[in-house]
Amino acid sequence: MATPLRYPKFRLLLAGRFTSTLGGAVAPVALAFAVLDLTGSVTDLGLVVGARSVANVVFLLFGGVLADRLPRSLILIGSSTLSAISQGAIAALFLTGHATIPILVALAAVNGTVSAFTYPASAAILPQTVPAGERQAANAFSRLVTNGAMIVGAPVGGLLIAATSPGWGLAVDAASFLLSGVLFALLRVPSVARSGMGDSVLRELLSGWREFSSRTWLWAVVLGFMFLNAAEVAAQSVLGPGIAKETIGAGGWGTVLGIQTAGMVLGALVSMRLRVRRLLRLGVVAVGALCLLPLALAFAPTLPALAVAGFVAGVCVEQFSVAWETSMQQEVPPEMLARVYSYDMLGSFVAIPIGQMAAGPISQAIGVKPTLVGCAAVILLATGGMLAVRKVRTLEVAPAKAAEAVAV
Repeated sequence: MATPLRYPKFRLLLAGRFTSTLGGAVAPVALAFAVLDLTGSVTDLGLVVGARSVANVVFLLFGGVLADRLPRSLILIGSSTLSAISQGAIAALFLTGHATIPILVALAAVNGTVSAFTYPASAAILPQTVPAGERQAANAFSRLVTNGAMIVGAPVGGLLIAATSPGWGLAVDAASFLLSGVLFALLRVPSVARSGMGDSVLRELLSGWREFSSRTWLWAVVLGFMFLNAAEVAAQSVLGPGIAKETIGAGGWGTVLGIQTAGMVLGALVSMRLRVRRLLRLGVVAVGALCLLPLALAFAPTLPALAVAGFVAGVCVEQFSVAWETSMQQEVPPEMLARVYSYDMLGSFVAIPIGQMAAGPISQAIGVKPTLVGCAAVILLATGGMLAVRKVRTLEVAPAKAAEAVAV
């Protein structure tokens, strides 16, 4: 089960992901309560987190092109450094009492832009660190490690900001990016050999689009997640902290997020041992469990109920995450992988800022509970829509190939 750890490059990638995720788990809790302390408005919180998402969506495709052109480790080094700077600036504003919503929106947009170059490179680099026959195990192990970081980070973040201030939580996130940048600097993988090296950015985007759109199962799932993600983040990142502030507090909300991630860790352990031919179908069925947390927030916003809902959702969603990564890495040529990932992320993320920014006004107009029930309904409808596509139900995982050589 732990065979991917034999490869030094994979170990470095895991260490970098663990470090950045550890700080990243603190950041959402810290930022949410920092903005709520500043203005008390979930609409303002939606604007700040939405600005990050908008910038992320705008630049994702260019991030994919760059990750197919340059060594992906180099992109990770640069993005870690810039993320440390932007998060450090936000932390300093809160710690010195100079934070305002317009400045926070601008810095959140910077952070989202940097992340747009990080995501495709980080997703596409993993197949370069292990043999093809061990990718499912490597994807599960990577999810296990990053989720473990979130288990520690989310509750520690809640306790940290309860004991000190949200600004210190954001400072921890900035420091984690600096350390992950150092780890990525030790990870050396070459650019993937490919044709068309002299092509323009537009031509490369078009070739990535052809690769993406030619696979029905791929674009159908991305389309489903366009709606699912918008509903999920509206409930969890905007309405959830507002409800928690009035019920279980910052520490309690951090604990819920940590328990949800504990479920994801268990889910990753389960996925390591799964030998299912139609892995993607199983993953899509399981992802419907994301409706549980919005329903718990609507009808039972207590620590036990939210913890159970988060834990079950975490176990289930991890089956999808591993199935999706494994299917992508199996079906998409390595030289196109980062660009296809960028289209995947663009489609999956494009409606997130809409959900984040609309959650506050909609909840004010019709009530928080009906809005949360609506979010749960959208999640279930999106899941059903994905399963209605035959290719999603029938795509099979190829038998494990003999381990091929990987430079170590």
